[in-house]
Amino acid sequence: MRKPIIAGNWKMNKTPEEAAQLVRDLVPLVKDAKCDVVVCTPAVCFAAVKPIIEGTNVKLGAQNVHFKASGAYTGELSADMLKASGCEYVIIGHSERRQYFGETDKTVNLRATAAVKAGLKAIICVGEMQDERVDGYTDIIVTYQTQMALKGLTAEELDNVVIAYEPVWAIGTGLTATDEQANETIGVIRKAVAAKYGDEVAQKLRIQYGGSMKGSNVKGLMAQPEIDGGLIGGASLKAADFAQVVNF
Repeated sequence: MRKPIIAGNWKMNKTPEEAAQLVRDLVPLVKDAKCDVVVCTPAVCFAAVKPIIEGTNVKLGAQNVHFKASGAYTGELSADMLKASGCEYVIIGHSERRQYFGETDKTVNLRATAAVKAGLKAIICVGEMQDERVDGYTDIIVTYQTQMALKGLTAEELDNVVIAYEPVWAIGTGLTATDEQANETIGVIRKAVAAKYGDEVAQKLRIQYGGSMKGSNVKGLMAQPEIDGGLIGGASLKAADFAQVVNF
């Protein structure tokens, strides 16, 4: 019912030349993928990557977007700028943006709204810190973050939204939630969507797992009924590694 989506978050890695080589290597490896495939590159790599993936099943994404159309926001990029650069997707509210750059639930909502209304597909990240999981607040945290992120969006606009559950304690640490933990929490996120939009909308929404998914654990995670793909960090930086996840 829900087509899986595997998106690579390159973070602050790869020069344009390196990016071009990576996608040249990647395209033939994932051409028969049964899921949607996205590479979210640094902005300086858009121009290098776009001509290589045109006409393929690999789509281009960005790692952030500002909520204003233009203005005095040094260093930021608008949704229209991303679209003009060939982006179809954009990651919003990644834990590193929250941790290092002051992203809040409110700004996540503003960015998501701007992206979707401009015609981009938003990959919205939610997830708990380690102490929040240990103290039993996971369900409360992800429910609140999800509902806040979607505030003001219509049921129809959720067709252009993907949620990525990324337990913050599993990002870049090598730790991974068990298949069952990931599935259970993604189920909680789906219930949070259902509470606002109804079960039919919630059952259509794709929800990824974003906590260190890689070739060695992708099959178990993707076998879970609630998990619709992955937001991939380190494993997306080598074509063979990313292809192993995509071709799960």
